[in-house]
Amino acid sequence: MGRGRALAVGIVVVLIVLIISLRGVAHFYTDYLWFRSLHLTGVWSGVLGAKLALAAIFMVLFFGLMFANLLIADRIAPAFIPDPEEELVQRYRDLVGHRTGLVRVVVSAVFAVVAGAGVSSQWNDWILFTHARSFGVKDATFHTDVGFYVFRLPFLTFLGSWLFAAFIIILIVTAVAHYVNGGIRVRSPRPEVGPQVKAHLSVLLGVLALVKGYQYWLQRYQLTFSHRGTVNGALYTDTNVELKSIYLLILIAAFALVLFIVNIWRRGWVLPVIAVGLWALVAVLAGAVVPWFVQRFRVQPSESSTERPYIEHNIKATRHALGLDKIQIKPFGGSAQLTPGDLTKNTTTVRNIRLWDPTVMQTVYSKLQAQRPYYEINDVDVDRYDLNGELTQVLLSNRDLDTSGVPQRSWEATHLAYTHGYGTVMAPANASDQGRPDFTLFDIPTSSTKGAPDIKQPDIYFGEGQSGYVMVNTGRTEVDYTDKNNRTHTTKYVGKDGIKVGAGLSGLVNRAAFALRFGDINPLISSNVRSSSKILINRDVEQRLHAVAPFLSWDHDPYVVTLKNGRVVYIVDGYTTTRHYPNAQTVDTSDIPSGSGLDHDFNYVRNPVKAVVDAYDGTVKLYVVDKTDPIIDAYRSAFPKLFVDGSKASADLRSHFRYPEELFRAQSTMYGRYHLTNPDDFYNKNDAWTLALDPNVGTSGRNAEVAPTASGAQPKSTDRMDPYYLLMRLPDQSSASFLMLRPFEPVASGANTRQQLTGFMAAQSDPSDYGRVTVYQTPSSNLPDGPRLIADQMTSDPVVSRVQTLLCQQGANCVYGSTFLVPIDNSLLYVRALYVAAENNGLPQLKRVIVATQHGDATDVAIDPTLYGALSRLLCPGSHLSETENAPNCGLPSTRETAVQASTPATPTTPATPTTPSLPGALSASDAAKAKNLIAQLDAALADGRAAYGRGDYATWAQDQSKVDDYTQQLQSLFSSSSGSASTTTTTTPRTTTTLKG
Repeated sequence: MGRGRALAVGIVVVLIVLIISLRGVAHFYTDYLWFRSLHLTGVWSGVLGAKLALAAIFMVLFFGLMFANLLIADRIAPAFIPDPEEELVQRYRDLVGHRTGLVRVVVSAVFAVVAGAGVSSQWNDWILFTHARSFGVKDATFHTDVGFYVFRLPFLTFLGSWLFAAFIIILIVTAVAHYVNGGIRVRSPRPEVGPQVKAHLSVLLGVLALVKGYQYWLQRYQLTFSHRGTVNGALYTDTNVELKSIYLLILIAAFALVLFIVNIWRRGWVLPVIAVGLWALVAVLAGAVVPWFVQRFRVQPSESSTERPYIEHNIKATRHALGLDKIQIKPFGGSAQLTPGDLTKNTTTVRNIRLWDPTVMQTVYSKLQAQRPYYEINDVDVDRYDLNGELTQVLLSNRDLDTSGVPQRSWEATHLAYTHGYGTVMAPANASDQGRPDFTLFDIPTSSTKGAPDIKQPDIYFGEGQSGYVMVNTGRTEVDYTDKNNRTHTTKYVGKDGIKVGAGLSGLVNRAAFALRFGDINPLISSNVRSSSKILINRDVEQRLHAVAPFLSWDHDPYVVTLKNGRVVYIVDGYTTTRHYPNAQTVDTSDIPSGSGLDHDFNYVRNPVKAVVDAYDGTVKLYVVDKTDPIIDAYRSAFPKLFVDGSKASADLRSHFRYPEELFRAQSTMYGRYHLTNPDDFYNKNDAWTLALDPNVGTSGRNAEVAPTASGAQPKSTDRMDPYYLLMRLPDQSSASFLMLRPFEPVASGANTRQQLTGFMAAQSDPSDYGRVTVYQTPSSNLPDGPRLIADQMTSDPVVSRVQTLLCQQGANCVYGSTFLVPIDNSLLYVRALYVAAENNGLPQLKRVIVATQHGDATDVAIDPTLYGALSRLLCPGSHLSETENAPNCGLPSTRETAVQASTPATPTTPATPTTPSLPGALSASDAAKAKNLIAQLDAALADGRAAYGRGDYATWAQDQSKVDDYTQQLQSLFSSSSGSASTTTTTTPRTTTTLKG
């Protein structure tokens, strides 16, 4: 009866474990089905194989070590217990009896599972260890190839830690075994240990000393990652004190090993105690006290000279690890006066100056082009396309599915009927139509103009922010889109991706597995699910890539590309990183957006992979575009079927590769100091740079809120200017290219008092010069003003201030766009857009363009409803001073924005009319006459101001506005001096402007 109950309890326990683990098993099984559907089972089996191999190897190793030591403990146990006081030992023997072998197996197995299971988390280090490559570069400290540090050292270090912890556990368990076997007897005044037991424990202690010596040997190499001094890496104290201390500890570990072995033939434990005591003393003195003393009293008083050679090592290693050593440096004047001829020579640059910020455009697209509540504009991307034979910078986005907006909130609707987004929205970054984007791809079904790409497959099954699963080819027809006449069009998915449900028993198993995975019984019981149905999972592009290649760091911003073959794809940048590059500086990631794949500690980075995900069928291709990176070479060796050679990417696809923003952020942040190659200049920060202060985060209170970056994520550091894409001609080049730019300013002590422009970094993206990074440096003797100073002069300009006051009345919110620095030959042009959004609909409209340029100590500012008009006022002789009625035409290149507005002129916003004061009866006759005269003058000034504003004559309008203010003040003084209660003149209060980063 007892055995039957035990069996029943065992069965119940097994069933409970199975039920609890069923969902995990289902997840494991469906993952396999998903990888198989993508023909990437090699990745699934490769990662799983590495995890299982590690767990199995270390479990078997630990089991063997533990079992062998327990076997020895049993074999040398005394045959009987002479001391009757050891009642616990006697009871153990009575209980175990002849089952000591079973006890050894169970104890060894339990500890082996605990010690070995967690090792599977080291699968990535194991893959790199087994596919190690040479960097072809040796570190300056130990003259060892960098590949050893990156590929070998991490796993070897883990192995040493694991062995030390394993033998500590084995020592403790073995000592307990000796006690319960009677080999160790607890007596007063000291425990008694048999000679054989003593020998056994001494050997284990000796092994621990040997393992510790091995750890010390590896610890030498860890000095190259030291954070002790002014820079990372092995510095003076590390190489002259810490390293010698480590060598001393290695000798002591070897000496301790000898003492532990000698202790086998000696009585007592004096020698082991001496060994451990000496070891601890030297570890504290030589490993901590002495290095601190030397660092504090030898190094810090003369740090610059003492650390000079080691700083040089850090500079060289950091520049190579981050690719800074390949950056070209070129001079840039920056102070030449900008002329109309300069703009004429740079027509492509002028026509592509970006007036629409991606963050503003996301709001505009959402309001004008989302079309239906179940579509969502998750992100707006910047790219370049050939429109009517002209390379044009554009902003584009897909309409992703927003399940929360589905009209009917049933399982059938959200998982079977509404399965995908629809279409792409595109507009030139420089064009507007009465303050709105001039769309080239728009509406549902998709319409196109101006030579925009012809999208043949607009259905978006895979995109951004796509969670959960959908089922296609079911008994429920899929909603494709609803047209303007509210007619619903349906579709059937014919893409490659998707896990086929299948028929018979396998189909039932598959449906049950997905029901368990999703915690939803509907996939199992729905009559709409057929054997030919498919389940689409991992529909979010980032999530998909993390599953396909979890060993790479992925950019957080997939960007949309419409190809000439009519397909819509996403391109995502993949990075290889490590924090084990010897003597290199850890990257400052304060500028990296949260959620980015680079938001972690690293001191080496490359961008060797461009991932392409088809928005319709979910197919994934990982193109290797940098074969010089040893890390991606190791992964290609481990997963040969996962990667595709970059040369196999089509020319159309390659034309849309962009230099990644997050890599550019890391490089530009670190370059500010690491452009200095002289150790003395580096230490003293002579001519060190920092990223230019963000004009949108000033001290005048204009930054009501900080918007996301151009790629959609919230930056962690918001006081520095974000990088931005431009389509322009660089000063020393003959043709325009698509590039990313970011300006610098000097490092200043105190509260950022120096805001001049020291230079700017530009990274090019066109196929012919992809990856070329150049820094254009301004002359140190004549630094022009930086972006924030220019932006402050823009907003404080009297005409700009008046226009802002006029536009930002009650019922309208003004938003400043990003301030763009646009280098043109040896001159600098700054451009900033001003958007106005009515409170009733919140739709931002492009209302004004502010431009500025500096020559010598003078800064000229102009504003106009169009970029063309603003440039004309700025550069045509005298126009920026006189502000004539219409913007003069002095041969400037036309812009897309003005070309559009020429055909559909924008209706100027009329100024708000002040309320005319009523005349109180208490005024005397003379005061009443004065009041009537002032009111007449006030009305005339208002009328003249509205007329001047309508024709664009802002100077005259500003003069009339001053008159209005003067007449109003006179009226207020007149009424306040009267004894009666006068009603004062009321005017509309201007709205506070906000600034927007993009």
